Amino acid sequence: MGEAGVLEELDHAWIAKGTAGVRRALLPKYGSTLLPIHVARAIGAEGSVLTLPAACAAGNYALGIATDMIRAGKADVVVTGAAEMLQELQFSGFVRLAAMAPTKCQPFDLNRQGLILGEGAGILVLESEAHAVRRNASVLAEVGGHGMTCDAYHITRPHPESAGSIGAMRQAIERSGIGPSEIDFVNAHGTGTKHNDAAEARLMREIFGTRTVPISSMKSMLGHCMGAASALEAIGCVMTLQTGVYPPTIGYETPDPECDVDVVANEARRGKADIVLNNSLAFGGYNSVTCLARPGKLPAPEAAAA
Repeated sequence: MGEAGVLEELDHAWIAKGTAGVRRALLPKYGSTLLPIHVARAIGAEGSVLTLPAACAAGNYALGIATDMIRAGKADVVVTGAAEMLQELQFSGFVRLAAMAPTKCQPFDLNRQGLILGEGAGILVLESEAHAVRRNASVLAEVGGHGMTCDAYHITRPHPESAGSIGAMRQAIERSGIGPSEIDFVNAHGTGTKHNDAAEARLMREIFGTRTVPISSMKSMLGHCMGAASALEAIGCVMTLQTGVYPPTIGYETPDPECDVDVVANEARRGKADIVLNNSLAFGGYNSVTCLARPGKLPAPEAAAA
């Protein structure tokens, strides 16, 4: 939502005094396009500067676009990710949507009642494999394929048949040059809302069939950090690849028959972690899924190094 502090000041002035009370000098300072411009100025970057307003799929969208830029030869290095600051307007909006849990977030649990908001930023530096080799970089992970679709179905609810999100997952897997059987772990979107979690569980069954793949929702611990969510979770996926630790979904107490998936419940689990997926299924039907892998585990050519 752009420069949140500026937005909040504008909002309070408008409520208190009407449009006449709004300081017009603030308006140009609000736009979300300013955020990466400030970063570019701070680090002296002179390449393309892009803002992708894709709700809580924004971080994955940014990661995918950055990977495409590197593979197309338009950049050797891209600083990418997402940030979001929580403020009153967002909080009150989610309350009005009846999407907020009264006490805790319980993704995939039978008694889940909604999400808990958070805030934060997740930034990754991507570079081409050739560039990483030239500077003898310590590569943490590789970005494989990514999928981007849009349901254009409903502002807050996923498509009942999850057609768009299934397409995004399939794109990410196929463009990585692998099959579903090679996925070791999935970081789920897992908001803790009734419709979204059930739809994502159906999506997992559609993609993996009878195979059991461990899944978890980091939002149970971090809160839903809105635009920053999938970028933060991508970093969590990189840490899973490095350590072999699947993060837990805390607050999981009662299995839901509609969410018949292998939830990593309450305590972290160790397991094979060569290739993982990061799901983001956002408001407005924005779907973005990214495949991340330990170096050398993907057949896809010229994987972008993170």
